[in-house]
Amino acid sequence: MLDPRLLRAFVTIADDGGFTLAAERLHMTQSTISQQLGRLEDALGHLLIDRAARPVRPTAAGERLLGHARRILILQAEAETLLSDAAGTASLRIGMPDDLFTPAMGQVFRGVRERHRELRLDVTIGLSRDLAGRFHAGEFDIIVVKEEAPTADHRATFAEPIGWFESTHAPASWGDPLPLVAFPAGGLYRDAMFERLERERMGWYVAFTGSSLASVLQAVEAGLGITLIPVAATAGRSVRPCPSLGQEQAMAVSVYAWEETGPIAELTELISGVLAQRRG
Repeated sequence: MLDPRLLRAFVTIADDGGFTLAAERLHMTQSTISQQLGRLEDALGHLLIDRAARPVRPTAAGERLLGHARRILILQAEAETLLSDAAGTASLRIGMPDDLFTPAMGQVFRGVRERHRELRLDVTIGLSRDLAGRFHAGEFDIIVVKEEAPTADHRATFAEPIGWFESTHAPASWGDPLPLVAFPAGGLYRDAMFERLERERMGWYVAFTGSSLASVLQAVEAGLGITLIPVAATAGRSVRPCPSLGQEQAMAVSVYAWEETGPIAELTELISGVLAQRRG
């Protein structure tokens, strides 16, 4: 399915004859609108804009798409008008990992919803890599993700200290192979654990897989194995650093958003504020 946001970027570039004017009209950065066009072109398998022309103009494939894209955007606007009701007329879609959805974050969402009754907030909790892929596919307006390093288009980024932890009742030695408490396949911490142990040629096996940070912590507290998790998540839990594995390089917690004005920009700033306080 073609994302209307990507179609709107394409139509605006074609109409304005350039990326700079189109980005200003849509309240985006030039790099963001260029990325949106690139994703649309990748999805369709055709170049849609001749970037070498001055001003830029649609390619033959772009000309064939342009009229259809305009009609899709018109139909979308008409559908939103017809379906509007007291519950809201526009969705603001946010994605983040489960441990970042704190009470303070919930209060931010509630405040935005109360100030912007026209919005429907749609919050999804998931793994960072999946959220990032869906953001780039146009499925989210804002995401907060954990990653090894932020990309240039981040709105804010914060260091996330991580470490190896075990139960406070863990044995003096775990033996060989090491039992691991891990997140599901595709999880950033899971891959980081495996890479470290493989690099040091240490034996290991997965003793427990949990889909949430809460379940991973419970398994570690129960003594099922060791894990790699954010240091901030261990406060008040019956776990301790695992001395045999030492320190790990901090992850980055980064915020990404498509727009720089309006409710999306407001919520992006508030989310960043909560994350800054969490770090401190």
